[in-house]
Amino acid sequence: MEIKDIKIPGKLSLKETELRLAFLDHVNIIPEGEKIKTCIQCGTCTGSCPLSYAMDITPRELIALFRAGDMETILRSRTIWICASCYACQSRCPAAIKITDIIYAIKRTAMDRRIYTKKFPVHSVRDAFIKNLYRYGRLYEPRLMFDHILRTGFWKGFKLLPLTYKLAKRGRIELKPTKIKNVSGLRKIMKKAQKLDLPKVYDKKPYIDGAVGYRAVG
Repeated sequence: MEIKDIKIPGKLSLKETELRLAFLDHVNIIPEGEKIKTCIQCGTCTGSCPLSYAMDITPRELIALFRAGDMETILRSRTIWICASCYACQSRCPAAIKITDIIYAIKRTAMDRRIYTKKFPVHSVRDAFIKNLYRYGRLYEPRLMFDHILRTGFWKGFKLLPLTYKLAKRGRIELKPTKIKNVSGLRKIMKKAQKLDLPKVYDKKPYIDGAVGYRAVG
């Protein structure tokens, strides 16, 4: 008998529960990652983010959606791919929430589950870059652009032709690919790294007797 993913008011769907647990598994690796629960929705993170204007979900809204039980919307947003990792939101958060690290955790969850936004396929650049690195051991721009165009559509490639010409004219693009020495050694390292798992350390805060609110749990 097939279990249907039925949405019931006040309860998470089966798919949402699965995505939430996968995300929290990554969050638990982050030191003090559990502080995501203490967000006061002040908006300091959004106000500090230099790229919030280009995001479809702001950092504040991202945590609000997590609380509301809508992980799929977060995973399909372009916000997690736009983040510049400047850590402005994280350094200014009054609740000391590791917002940038949490966005990385969401990105890893999206990659594990292969859930991407179709309108903003920036993840294809990541895939093309890794493929490029494995082939040459270094970045070879024409191949990177070609692999990206194959994934996103040839019509986008035509738009890049003027920029490609200007870069080639100024010597910023090598037309002939070159490999690094011992590229096979780098490939072995990359394969080994893919098999490694990050150590998971769960730090439980001691309960402070006599304290109230957030002080009771540190």
